Amino acid sequence: MTQRVELATVMDRLAVDGLVTDYAVAVDDGDWEAYRKLFTPDGRADYRSAGGIEGDAGQVATWLAESLRVFAMRQHLVVNRRIRFGVLERDTGDTARVQADYVNPMRLAPDGSAEPDFVCGGRYAFEVRRTADGWRLHEVVVREKWRRMPQGTGVPVID
Repeated sequence: MTQRVELATVMDRLAVDGLVTDYAVAVDDGDWEAYRKLFTPDGRADYRSAGGIEGDAGQVATWLAESLRVFAMRQHLVVNRRIRFGVLERDTGDTARVQADYVNPMRLAPDGSAEPDFVCGGRYAFEVRRTADGWRLHEVVVREKWRRMPQGTGVPVID
């Protein structure tokens, strides 16, 4: 691998990592226009393991906007990012797969407490593609592994 190819790979890695961060920030900030723009035109997301829907980015953004409205605070902490680039003729190609774990504390109502009411965690599987506008999400699959609910709402769900 030449130095130029290695530099391009590092730049791609930083861009893909930034895309994952932009995804988390868009969801946490409720910026659904930004969320939609992160996807390829045929991009899809699957939130079924977390009790949600699967569909194109526009449908999912609409569902997220409605279902997350009850949370005054949300904060996705996305960690352990593993990026694997597709290979095209021995060089880094125009696709990548990202596996990343998440912890997501959320607060139901602003009552002055800093404690979250609801916390869940799991793993994301992102499929990304290089486009004329840079790296974009082609597919996002959420695999929720555990959930802690407010006191008095039953036993926590653990996969």
